[in-house]
Amino acid sequence: MSIGNSPEDERPFEDVSEEARPSVGRVLKQARIAAGLTVDDVSTATRVRIAIVHAIEADDFTPCGGDVYARGHIRTLAKAVRLDPVPLIAQYDAEHGGRPAPTPAAPLFEAERIRPERRGPNWTAAMVAAIVVVIGFVGFTMVNGGDDDGAANVADGAAPTKSASPTPKSEKPAGPEPEPSDSAIAAAPQDKVTVQVSAADGRSWISAKDHNGRLLFDGLLKQGESKTFQDSSKINLVLGDAGVIDLFVNGKKIEDDFRPGAVERLTYTKGDPQAG
Repeated sequence: MSIGNSPEDERPFEDVSEEARPSVGRVLKQARIAAGLTVDDVSTATRVRIAIVHAIEADDFTPCGGDVYARGHIRTLAKAVRLDPVPLIAQYDAEHGGRPAPTPAAPLFEAERIRPERRGPNWTAAMVAAIVVVIGFVGFTMVNGGDDDGAANVADGAAPTKSASPTPKSEKPAGPEPEPSDSAIAAAPQDKVTVQVSAADGRSWISAKDHNGRLLFDGLLKQGESKTFQDSSKINLVLGDAGVIDLFVNGKKIEDDFRPGAVERLTYTKGDPQAG
């Protein structure tokens, strides 16, 4: 009689660790519920849209707009619910083909684009131009008439009289206001907020608005390019890849350690350089 393994003992061992591990979205949702937060609370704290929070918690990363932004959202949401984002990002990379290669940023936040208003004819300018022409014609006629009178006086033996006509002073037209340069950043006015964004280490999509919500810029900033924005009270920024950006606010460099691929939403005022 020999002692051996039964057929059941010889069956291959099934590793159920992967099946037992909850998904990235489920982990984030459970942590949010455990923290006593609603989706609205998380959206308000992170400025990630409610629809994207719902999609991520359902493990649908399509609305994120790509792997780079999905990883940035996972990091942001994990911090909001007091989780370590590193294991979640590693799990996401493992389930989606590894760490993504850098890709050109796109306006995934659907920033409002202000369409230029269609302006009608500028009748005020046309009327002003017509009045100037009439005044010029009347003045020309009066000058010529005065010269004729002077010639007649000379013929009669009288000394001609010169008509005193004031010489209009020509005013130089005001040129377009130049965009603030590096020197303007160095001497930033105290009554305004001045922000310079430079793509030092790569390219990144950026969006900038003034205090009224008017869009100042929305597009891709290539490596080596800079944009300067100025407003009377506040500048709102969205950086698609904050890790490649150098920021100068009111003449001072912002030393925040932004990570590559991180999406940052920032607000600066006249009292900064601390982000609002």
